[in-house]
Amino acid sequence: MASWLKALAYGAGGIAVVGMAALVALQEKLVYVPVLPGVARAYTVTPARFRLTYEDVWLRASDGVRLHSWFIKHSPNHRGPTILFFQENAGNIAHRLEFVRLMMQKLECNVFMLSYRGYGESDGSPSQHGITYDAQAALDHLVKRADIDTSRIVVFGRSLGGAVGTVLTKKNPDKVAALILENTFTSILDMAGIMLPFLRWFIGGSSAKGPKILNCVVRSPWNTIDIIDQVKQPILFLSGLQDELVPPVHMQLLYEKAIEHNSNCLFVDFPNGMHMDTWFTAGDRYWRTINLFLQRLAPDDK
Repeated sequence: MASWLKALAYGAGGIAVVGMAALVALQEKLVYVPVLPGVARAYTVTPARFRLTYEDVWLRASDGVRLHSWFIKHSPNHRGPTILFFQENAGNIAHRLEFVRLMMQKLECNVFMLSYRGYGESDGSPSQHGITYDAQAALDHLVKRADIDTSRIVVFGRSLGGAVGTVLTKKNPDKVAALILENTFTSILDMAGIMLPFLRWFIGGSSAKGPKILNCVVRSPWNTIDIIDQVKQPILFLSGLQDELVPPVHMQLLYEKAIEHNSNCLFVDFPNGMHMDTWFTAGDRYWRTINLFLQRLAPDDK
């Protein structure tokens, strides 16, 4: 019996060591995927392809990294909301233009699309600290613009972008009017346990069981579940129940944590929505949901 327990202990220790080595060496490549397989890093299209009026905006993050972004204006004299959009972890902002085109049509908004460091035409390499600086640079740029209503800046983040947007919104209660989260995870720590099941006992977020001895080596934990209750602005949660990457329960847990401290939270699920296509499969109901949220937030007096 003693020898069996010793073998089990050695086996568990071996898994932890292998898991630690993999996390240390590969974690950035697992979390951040600026270039999709078989696709060039450069933008394949620009907003002009979709007949959208835009400008290239170059920013400088607080640590000096040069960033690229697109500001897409609804119309010259439009004073509606401005959506600060944060994308998922894979690909670049050009891959989201069809979604943004429809967003501008359905919501009558301006859209600012930030290219994280290491993505698209932005310099640097992605990291949690770095992308947090990038998001702040984008917001700081928007609040200085004279051609938008700076009281109606709404942060919209999908998946990884939701984690980015939550940090930014929490830190800027006087600059961000509201937050929209779509198919966002509770934390990268929890996602690691899902994507790498053999590590589940050794890694996880604040609610996970086990010793979590590998948490210390994760450089981009993105613990959204630990800060969502500190967001004071209204929050809209959009959850695709067929999400094949992030278990839908993550969105439910985020909402439950937020609503304990913030009564201005709304959770809406979409039965056929998958991780990337909830906006497409849900059709008009998806856009009506966001529109009603924005109207309740700041009715348009046009």
